[in-house]
Amino acid sequence: MTAGAAREVVVTSRSPADTRAAGRAVGALLEPGDVVVLDGQLGAGKTVFAKGVADGLGVEETVVSPTFTLAREYLGRVRLVHVDVYRLDRVQEFLDLGLEDLAGDDAVTLVEWGEAVAAELPVEHLEVRLALPPPASDGDGAFEPDEERELTVRFQGPRWLRRAEAVRETLTGAV
Repeated sequence: MTAGAAREVVVTSRSPADTRAAGRAVGALLEPGDVVVLDGQLGAGKTVFAKGVADGLGVEETVVSPTFTLAREYLGRVRLVHVDVYRLDRVQEFLDLGLEDLAGDDAVTLVEWGEAVAAELPVEHLEVRLALPPPASDGDGAFEPDEERELTVRFQGPRWLRRAEAVRETLTGAV
């Protein structure tokens, strides 16, 4: 295993159910104070993964994308603060949310489109990038929709590197 490989794990999700199962597996390992950053193009499955994280945290409420409200809070075995920064125009708007006060050390914070505010996030975080495959042609030039996703999970900071093997094992067993 190379040094770079120790810092990330890549799994393939073949369906929304797989993506949610991957989120559930990660959610089951999360602890108060953890920050998870979700990135990927529109429609890649960030909210599906987030629903799985909520499942893993024991959230019973229906989880919806906080695109228009910017942040939603859910109660489970650990409080979940789900933030979506897609609609923000400036990093200052993210800072104005007062995330430190909203999330705190007693919650798991999940940030969709987090790459846009990466400089303002804690160094210690788990980054999950969801990527769609290139469209496949059916032979007639028309493209077939593909539910497959590549999930790349990167461990940022010593705390996550210590937990990398547990995340790697649970993810490869879930998908």
